[in-house]
Amino acid sequence: MSEQLVISVDCSTTAAKAIVWDVSGRQLSEGRQEIPLSIPNEGWGEQDPKAWWTATSAAIAAAVKGVDATKIKALVLTHQRESFACLDENDEPLRPAMLWLDTRAHDQVKRFGTSRIHTLTGKPANPTPAFYKLLWIRDNEPAVFAKISRVADVHAYLSLQLTGMFATSTASADPLGVVDLESMDYSPEILRTLQLSDDVFPELCVPGTVIATLLPEVSKALGLPLELPLISGGGDGQCAGLGAGVAAPGTGYLNLGTGLIAGIYSDDYKPSFAYRAMSGTVPGSYNYEFFVGAGTYMVNWFKTHISQPENSMGLAPEQYWESKALEVPIGSEGLFTLPYWNGALTPYWDQNARGSIVGFSGIHGNEHLYRSILEGIAFELRLCIETASATIRQPVERFITMGGGSKSALWCQILADNLRIPIAIARSQEATALGAAMLGFAALGVYESIPDASAKMSGFSQEFLPNPDNAARYDRYFEVYKSLYPALKSTFSAIQEL
Repeated sequence: MSEQLVISVDCSTTAAKAIVWDVSGRQLSEGRQEIPLSIPNEGWGEQDPKAWWTATSAAIAAAVKGVDATKIKALVLTHQRESFACLDENDEPLRPAMLWLDTRAHDQVKRFGTSRIHTLTGKPANPTPAFYKLLWIRDNEPAVFAKISRVADVHAYLSLQLTGMFATSTASADPLGVVDLESMDYSPEILRTLQLSDDVFPELCVPGTVIATLLPEVSKALGLPLELPLISGGGDGQCAGLGAGVAAPGTGYLNLGTGLIAGIYSDDYKPSFAYRAMSGTVPGSYNYEFFVGAGTYMVNWFKTHISQPENSMGLAPEQYWESKALEVPIGSEGLFTLPYWNGALTPYWDQNARGSIVGFSGIHGNEHLYRSILEGIAFELRLCIETASATIRQPVERFITMGGGSKSALWCQILADNLRIPIAIARSQEATALGAAMLGFAALGVYESIPDASAKMSGFSQEFLPNPDNAARYDRYFEVYKSLYPALKSTFSAIQEL
């Protein structure tokens, strides 16, 4: 049993990555292939769905070469969420796939983003879910819409190529915004609104169950064993939480990537504007997610548009600015950054919101701005969590963090002090792919359950504890921060009208 291996594929927005894991959660081999991204118009985001498959197959073939392939016993998928492809009767793409980051469906959100849709799906009205983008296609590309035979999320599209089965997991289809989170099935009400039947969408499977075995010709081409089972996986956010060890109430995950995504585990479903509810990777569970559209994106913006150090003393730019920001007092001496460079998501859901820097005076330099960016994102997450406190049954006792931003000790300490919660660094920075592998090992019977696999294959390497004195000082600054968006909301709308 200990020699069994699982290969997981993370087909993200920028690349497909295949990783082979052993039962302890150790990474043995990896393959990676980039996926081109197209932004033909402002606010659009598209890909050729065929590139999902070519990148995935190349990544798998490369990863398999690094191990004894006969020991691989399962393949599991995780992927970018909300993105989807429209296929014709021959399973050929009718148009480029529309991605999660595509925000063109503003008009459809205004017309169809009702409280009823929120209650059914757990997703407050915003352009991210595929529901609104499908309505956009119906309104703007009626000839394409009329030919739709299948609507495939990334998991379903890859499953079709791997096994010939048009199937996905509930934790993969739910982010599309067409699943009733109470029944865990497609909502007839939403499908009527779309004017699509349920057979247009993939068959739903519980995460961690066998979909089918790989097609013989696919196994041969990729160097995988014959009759290898494909295990249903989940979206990258849910799998990242599982990979970080978040599989019970009271724990949370914090992905400090391009955008900040934090999630907490729940055994029950309660919709709220404070978060977006997602079907969890543990059957019957839910993830309540907070989403700040600016994470390391803001750090990269600072490096690109504000300042590159003339003399970094041999440090990377972000390390240099972190060392300078450490010299700045808590609260950045009254400089506040609202991190709405990509609009405001949880808890305001305001696409008109603009990034704002408030409180400049002659004492402020780039080091103050850098620290205020880190603090602003921490304040925004705190705002999300406090707004959600009325519907969260059990408070979060620890966040497990991963992603590029987790390498910043300063940022992790700022988060711990603001949230008054320990921030622990995930043992594996490939938590998303690891979470998918956990589903595979549980399906193989190596572990008794998915939570058991998560507990035994995860861990953390370092922990940042909240400093009570720092936390008390941040409380005062947070009160000011909370007042900024309400004061500027009407200004944001006026700017948008211009």
